Amino acid sequence: EKAVNLKKDLAEMQEWMTQAEEEYLEKDFEYKSPEELENAVEEMKRAKEDVLQKEVRVKILKDNIKMLAAKVPSSGQDLATELNVVLENYQLLCNRIRGKCHTLEEVWSCWIELLQYLDLETAWLNSLEERVQMTENLPDKLDTVSDALESLESVLRHPADNRTQIRELGQTLIDGGILDDIISEKLEAFNARYEELSHLAVSRQIALEQQLQTMRETDHMLQVLQENLAELDRQLTSYLTDRVDAFQMPQEAQ
Repeated sequence: EKAVNLKKDLAEMQEWMTQAEEEYLEKDFEYKSPEELENAVEEMKRAKEDVLQKEVRVKILKDNIKMLAAKVPSSGQDLATELNVVLENYQLLCNRIRGKCHTLEEVWSCWIELLQYLDLETAWLNSLEERVQMTENLPDKLDTVSDALESLESVLRHPADNRTQIRELGQTLIDGGILDDIISEKLEAFNARYEELSHLAVSRQIALEQQLQTMRETDHMLQVLQENLAELDRQLTSYLTDRVDAFQMPQEAQ
């Protein structure tokens, strides 16, 4: 009777494993929204816990069959053979569910990481847009234009590492068919804004550099002219002090 019950337990265990495999491993999942992906991750976590909890039952079965085999070798031998099959299938099921759970957790982590990088780069784009707007309608002052140019250039020196991460993470998820529509839309919007603002910022940078160069050249010319006028003033003052007649002066002084 004990052998019959153990045989029944083995059959039930095998049936449960078959159902678990069909439910958790053979279903085709489509992750078209973050909610679907998150639900799949939670479901696989529960599946992993459920399968691992059966480890106690498997161990009890194993111990009972060993005890029976010791007492009744003929009955125990057949059950031991069936037990080995169940043990192999159980271990395979555990490994596959662990693997799928780990994969889904990695995918979810990849999605969260992508959102974080997008948030960082969006904040940078907002800062860049603000700096570009600050360069409009500047007073025609050398210091003001110079400060605006330096401020804009400091933002433009932002490293490209985050954008590389966004591109690689997004492509990894899209290649796996995971959240591909949502990610494609987000990346398209981000890249379009990045290209537009980058071109605008570089154009403003070039314009400010040219404006600054012109202002410096003009400032230098005014400084030279001021020095020449000061020298001429000193010469004329000297002539007047010495009561030099105008017709005795050099032609340019006259």
